[in-house]
Amino acid sequence: MFALVDCNNFYVSCERVFRPDLNDRPVVVLSNNDGCIIARSNEAKALGIKMGEPAFKIADFLRQNRVAVFSSNYALYGDLSHRVMSTLGRFTPELEVYSIDEAFLNLAGLSVRLEEYAWKIRATVLKNIGIPVSVGVGPTKVLAKVANHYAKKVPENQGIYVLDSPAKIDEALKFFAIDEVWGIGRQYSRLLKSRGVETAWDFIQLQDGWVKKRMTVVGLRVKKELEGVSCLEMKLVPSAKKAICTSRSFGESQTELEPLREAVATYATRCAEKLRRQHSYAGMLMVFIHTNGFKRNEPQYERNFVCKLPTPTNSTMELIRYALFALEAIYRKGYRYKKAGVLALDIVSENQVQGALFDRVDRAKHTAVMKTLDAINSKYGRDTLKIAAQGIGENKKWKLRQEKLSPSYTTKWDDIITVRV
Repeated sequence: MFALVDCNNFYVSCERVFRPDLNDRPVVVLSNNDGCIIARSNEAKALGIKMGEPAFKIADFLRQNRVAVFSSNYALYGDLSHRVMSTLGRFTPELEVYSIDEAFLNLAGLSVRLEEYAWKIRATVLKNIGIPVSVGVGPTKVLAKVANHYAKKVPENQGIYVLDSPAKIDEALKFFAIDEVWGIGRQYSRLLKSRGVETAWDFIQLQDGWVKKRMTVVGLRVKKELEGVSCLEMKLVPSAKKAICTSRSFGESQTELEPLREAVATYATRCAEKLRRQHSYAGMLMVFIHTNGFKRNEPQYERNFVCKLPTPTNSTMELIRYALFALEAIYRKGYRYKKAGVLALDIVSENQVQGALFDRVDRAKHTAVMKTLDAINSKYGRDTLKIAAQGIGENKKWKLRQEKLSPSYTTKWDDIITVRV
């Protein structure tokens, strides 16, 4: 049996952990630069607030209905996610972190009563972290997804639903829309509906041969999973990314080279950090900049530059050096730049690096410096120690607009909550 644990309205729930006064009050979280709504509490959903709605268009509505509005606080969300996943790891010998707010638990071999165990998981996460979760249990990963849907969407289930009998599974599939099935994308959903397939139950009535021919072996696996045959293995170690990109829209459009240098140096730093976390090296780097395409009355400019690195690296110092070289090659005066980004490509594992004959970089020294840099920043907070090219100070106009940012309660010493007694 498998369990899928999904955090409810995760970003909103994270904001409420340290703000109990927000419980039962409508809350929304905004995208980068405080643009669109990307997370809503149930109370906000009940007001009719739509996902992806530009915040400025409904500013008066939000104010009139006392909706609490927050900028995205990814440092807080990432840390609370890590705590949730660490807690879930106590309940299973095999945990697959599927996303920032979802995880599969392999319950095979555990001598437990499934529904009681699901309640225990839910109660423990809520008590330890303060995040409410929904738990769906089924004999396959796809059925666990189905169960989780019923756990979350049907209030009477109170966040728990277990598919532990053929009759219960059949009943669930008969009312489960085909376009809600995990692994059935929009294109396949249209194909199936054209053949009269409206529910997951209708789908499993199709012949295996037709499904494999029209939807490949991937579609057939989904069908088998819905039938109770486990085909999808647990991914206990996340796959290494084949490309790593860090890009942001600026809080204010930039015209000068120096702030662009600081931004690109910072983005290259983030790419280097991600490379080291997955024990990888990049053999190629691309830097891009562009203006705001929505402002038709302004001159438009968009360029990118690709660097082939002499030797693959994950050194922040090296990546910044090449990123700034690329930026200066494409920068042109007279434009208002809205966005920049750095893309690490040609990524290889640390044990597959091909050295260069005339490489003059002291790679052992770089490795030691990066290890120390990561250790300090891990202990005291991101950018406690950083490369000078990233700039000094916090008030940078190129940074994301985050006018409604909550404190980073768990990752920044200055933001640790103070309790007065």
